[in-house]
Amino acid sequence: MAKDKQGYQQFKPFLEDIAVGIARQFGSNCEVAIHDTTHGVDHSIAFIENGHVTGRQVGDSASETVLKALKDKDVENRFGYITNSKDGRMLRSSTINIRNDEGEVVAVLCINFDISDLVLAKRTLDELAMVEDLGQETVTIPGDVNNLLDQLIDESHKLIGKPISAMTKEDKMRAIQFLDKKGALLVMKSSGRISDYYGISKYTLYNYLNGLEEDATGS
Repeated sequence: MAKDKQGYQQFKPFLEDIAVGIARQFGSNCEVAIHDTTHGVDHSIAFIENGHVTGRQVGDSASETVLKALKDKDVENRFGYITNSKDGRMLRSSTINIRNDEGEVVAVLCINFDISDLVLAKRTLDELAMVEDLGQETVTIPGDVNNLLDQLIDESHKLIGKPISAMTKEDKMRAIQFLDKKGALLVMKSSGRISDYYGISKYTLYNYLNGLEEDATGS
């Protein structure tokens, strides 16, 4: 008899204990969220401690980091990177991908520690001691998955760096390739919004995607 594939529910008690332990160890400025990636991205937060840090709760949608975990089967864990909450606070974040026996990501454990006060104190000390400031890449945690899609579309436009009316077919294909790699097309009804934004039909959008896949495989 074949063994049932492991899903999020099999890891749930263990992950929730870990989340509670981390949150209590580091206090109320430390948010720990668990995303269940087995049922899409629209309501992926299955458990959260200290959700006031980012203003999120159980049932809220995925972040860009979770989209990447769904899109890229080889995605790696990330530790100590900088993110911003939607109200502008600076967070030091880590992301751990939980895999089943088949290597599939079934959950993502996200730690977001509010370091805003610490950074403010550091900047004051840096000015006195003439120490260089932190310079790390930042991403923004959106309020919901639609805001995330808007953010990714805006990033794709900035990547090309010209008005849509001046974009060539190759420009639009490059922008859509960026969105596909970021996992934007996993968001419900995203194909229609992306097509409208770039002034193309859904048929053309999928032709661009198929063309990109063919180029990648050499077929």
